[in-house]
Amino acid sequence: MTRRPLIAITTHPRVVEVATGPTRLHTLSRHYSDSVERAGGLAVALPTGEPATAEALVARIDGLVLTGGGDVWPGRYGEEADEHTGAADEDRDTFELAMVAAALDAGLGVLAICRGLQVLNVALGGSLVQHVETTTGLAHDDTERWASTVHSVTVDPISCLGVLIGEALDVNSIHHQAVGRPGKGVRPVAWASDGTVEAIEVDGRPEIVAVQWHPELLGHRPEQRRLFENLVAHAINR
Repeated sequence: MTRRPLIAITTHPRVVEVATGPTRLHTLSRHYSDSVERAGGLAVALPTGEPATAEALVARIDGLVLTGGGDVWPGRYGEEADEHTGAADEDRDTFELAMVAAALDAGLGVLAICRGLQVLNVALGGSLVQHVETTTGLAHDDTERWASTVHSVTVDPISCLGVLIGEALDVNSIHHQAVGRPGKGVRPVAWASDGTVEAIEVDGRPEIVAVQWHPELLGHRPEQRRLFENLVAHAINR
């Protein structure tokens, strides 16, 4: 029997009212863990911890999902916050940037989703568009239709993503930030019709896939499930 790989999923720290009062919890949408389990992995929630633990954590897992959430603090890429910047969690930023660095050093498979894509780009020295303006009628931050496809993306056919899912794809869209300047070795490989970067890859690292949409919310679509299956396959072969 094939060993099921252990896939760590980053969590979203937030204050929640519990029996003992307001408490900071490390929260995880079931859609991420369900997607990993359906793909054949074992899902484990990864609390936001000390950056110094990243290397030891990466040594004990077989794959990593970087999840969505709040904005990355603009100071991480050398900019001041503008009027659109939401509340940032600098502890989460620091920890996840350390996890990316450790994962890259170890050759660990990574699926970076929405904020996760942005963290990956910043970790490699890139910047973000702090707010994507809706000037063409294209919906980018459509939370009401989170489980539906709201626009299409064009994918570079010779990219790893293109080989995996094809040259065009319908996606959901729940973001107001996006890739600005690509980081070192980062190559945009998918775009919305207004030019917004919708996916990136890292040169020479086929085990890393990063998308701006939320495939975990579109698990009823085979091409979206394929992203998690690809992560698990890399984890098994590692």
